[in-house]
Amino acid sequence: MEARVARLEADVAHLRTDVADIKVDVRALRDKMDAMGERFDAKLDALSGHVDSRFDTLTGRVDSRFDTLTGRAESRFDNLTERFDAKLEALKDSIAAAKVWALVLYIALAAGIFGTMARGFGWL
Repeated sequence: MEARVARLEADVAHLRTDVADIKVDVRALRDKMDAMGERFDAKLDALSGHVDSRFDTLTGRVDSRFDTLTGRAESRFDNLTERFDAKLEALKDSIAAAKVWALVLYIALAAGIFGTMARGFGWL
């Protein structure tokens, strides 16, 4: 039985050395991961600054093109508004002239009817 206990003690001692080795490896791995995380953060910060500057440049270019297109659209709409206003004024003038002609025709029609009635009733 003592031989079995001695064998178990030897196995436990072997397990302790293996666990100690694993602890050392885990600590080394954790230190490497921390260093890699710091390098990654530094690269990400550098990249973020570069991306922000490129994004700002792109935003400026888009804004300038949008302002140009807005100016062109406004000038075309102003031109269209002027043409529409001119045609609307011409239409108003035409309607006013048609009103005068209609009034003259109504008066002429009334005069013709009264003349016909006067002749028919013998007033003239």
